[in-house]
Amino acid sequence: MTITQYKYIVAVDNHRHFARAAEACFVTQPTLSMQIHKLEEELDILVFDRSKHPIVPTPLGEKLLLQARKVIYESDVLQNMAKQIKGTFEGDLRLAVIPTVAPSLLPRFIPEFTKQYPKIRLHVQEMKTDEMIDALRQDKIDVGIAATPLEERGIIERALYCEPFMAFVPEYHEMTKDKFLLASEINSKELLLLNEGHCFRNSVLKLCQGQSDRNQTLNIESGNFDTLVKLAYRGMGMTLLPYLTAIDLPDQYRRFIKPIAEPTPSREISILHSRTQLKLEWIQALETLILGHLPEKVLQAPEKVVKP
Repeated sequence: MTITQYKYIVAVDNHRHFARAAEACFVTQPTLSMQIHKLEEELDILVFDRSKHPIVPTPLGEKLLLQARKVIYESDVLQNMAKQIKGTFEGDLRLAVIPTVAPSLLPRFIPEFTKQYPKIRLHVQEMKTDEMIDALRQDKIDVGIAATPLEERGIIERALYCEPFMAFVPEYHEMTKDKFLLASEINSKELLLLNEGHCFRNSVLKLCQGQSDRNQTLNIESGNFDTLVKLAYRGMGMTLLPYLTAIDLPDQYRRFIKPIAEPTPSREISILHSRTQLKLEWIQALETLILGHLPEKVLQAPEKVVKP
């Protein structure tokens, strides 16, 4: 039996599908299936019940998978110890970022990160918070960036920055001449919102206390801020944006951005990793680089954090 075979059965357990597991392991499905079959023959047990859809482990397979994850973890410990002794940053770092943060944050630090750490292969994907927590616990990713506090068992979260909420108020709106908005003036009935599942949407609704009363004639929800801004600009309502998203808007739209009066609602953005994470030095390097590429405004102490 080999570490590779253990990695293959863990991948199948994670994906509950042989083809997707093979893709995640960068091998062909026949190769993965053959190696798992060899392991099953050697141990004289059936790891997976292939008659079920999706595939599930057998009772004996569940015990083997638990031990396989421990073996893989200890193998990773040895490899990372060797790299630390040599003082090198080399290998794969898997990063997940929530969709409402990725467009405004990633371009700020990724070019510099790849330049400073050319031997680290950075794998980045957008992922909603619930999926990110599951991925961290299953060791599918090494580190995540999400809105906090979450207070999830077994997950470490360290605040990176706090983004004030900004209002996008187009010129036709009755409050367009106001220099700033009061949080109490913001009416959820006229807000364009992100789709359900986005934590920023939840924060906005908590701010407006409008979760249960949105009976406007036109109800538009979108998966990204760019769509909301363009719709608002065309007369469909107003919207709220995080600070980094707001300052990145083209001049055509940025002139309609207005601050919200103190105490300004903000969202806390944190770096997340599991308590057993081995690549802490890499994550700390990532954290330092991110902080060095953020505007001073978001590094200041928040006035009012709205929980996701």
